[in-house]
Amino acid sequence: MKYSPISKALFTNNRKNFVSRTKPGSIAIFYANDEYPRSGDQAFLFKQNPDFFYLTGIDQEQSILVLYPDCPNKAYKEVLFLRQTSEHIAIWEGHKYTKEEARAASGIESVYWLHEYDTILHSIITYAEHIYINTNENDRYAHQVPYRDLRMYEVLKAKYPLHKYERAALILRDLRVVKSDIEIELTQKACDITNDAFVRVLKFLKPGVTEYEIEAEIIHEFIRQRATGHAYSPIIASGKNANVLHYVDNNQVCNDGDVVLFDWAAEYANYNADMSRSVPVNGRYTPRQRAVYDAVLRVMRQATSMIVAGTVLNDYQEEVGKIMTSELVGLGLLDRHDVEKQDPKAPLYKKYFMHGTSHHLGLDVHDFASRYKNFEVGNILTCEPGIYIPEEGLGIRIENNILITADGNRDLMANIPVEAGHIEEIMNS
Repeated sequence: MKYSPISKALFTNNRKNFVSRTKPGSIAIFYANDEYPRSGDQAFLFKQNPDFFYLTGIDQEQSILVLYPDCPNKAYKEVLFLRQTSEHIAIWEGHKYTKEEARAASGIESVYWLHEYDTILHSIITYAEHIYINTNENDRYAHQVPYRDLRMYEVLKAKYPLHKYERAALILRDLRVVKSDIEIELTQKACDITNDAFVRVLKFLKPGVTEYEIEAEIIHEFIRQRATGHAYSPIIASGKNANVLHYVDNNQVCNDGDVVLFDWAAEYANYNADMSRSVPVNGRYTPRQRAVYDAVLRVMRQATSMIVAGTVLNDYQEEVGKIMTSELVGLGLLDRHDVEKQDPKAPLYKKYFMHGTSHHLGLDVHDFASRYKNFEVGNILTCEPGIYIPEEGLGIRIENNILITADGNRDLMANIPVEAGHIEEIMNS
């Protein structure tokens, strides 16, 4: 791993919190992510299952975690199974965890090789009544691929049909959304690396530079600072491209007079930042670009003030819509009389601001959380309003990452330049 070691206390505490919510007589089984084929003899770069990492800190393929707090054999209350390395694997793939390294990373004392899994599991699972299985229940995910957890569930159900199967996701959805101090530090690190990459790009950008050259500057800074890489496919959308919300072609020239919309951020130790900025290619906003930019910034600041414990997501979005409507009227994009007659179920602001304002952030960029649960202390949320005007070839989005604390909220991206004047100053320094 590129990133520095993480305290095993994080994962030890996460497991403790998880098992405290399971039913008596329960065993829980978690699998590392699949290795997905890319071509004839290649796999895509491995990315660990976020729930597995949350509970173990183990960033390696073909790994299994078994948690059985009521196990009659104390040696198997929590067990980690790893792929055993060999001289052949070491030559072709490089270093794999030793048992000692796995204990140091995870805080789990009982570590075995993968070939021992079936024997050990069978020796204890018959004493359990409930089996917790982990499935991807992020409501943004539409299941089409039979991933490893589902396949292994079918295997277990065939071998142990009379056990009572339970959903680990219901527990993890409540746990993962509240970040510990260590998780906040890791997210802050991702934000700080993102800041440095952004300042680097501001000094690099000028008319004639291509979107993919900017992408190269970003990843250079990310890797230089030991980030895993991009938190998500980077959006570098100049001019009219900014009106495509998930534009990722990044293959156009940035032209004099245009604004380029950035939506990219670093991933560090599997924790993600998520930043958006919109900057003038030539280092100066036109009066119209500045007016739209400042309108979005005002919306973001007012929306940020509402990201506190107790806020209801749907009510929050509705209030942000009202603020945005006022700004759009001020920009001449909406007519106040039309707004007064609008259908409340189809507000007019959505023509220019068609996406949500906030989502949870963590091990997933769109982190696992309930959209029906009030915001609470320890949540990290994005705040990302935008105005998109296709007829003007202009799209503006501004996004920061907000931590809710007992005393209000804290902007984890407070150091990243956001004022239009500050951005211009850096670009022209």
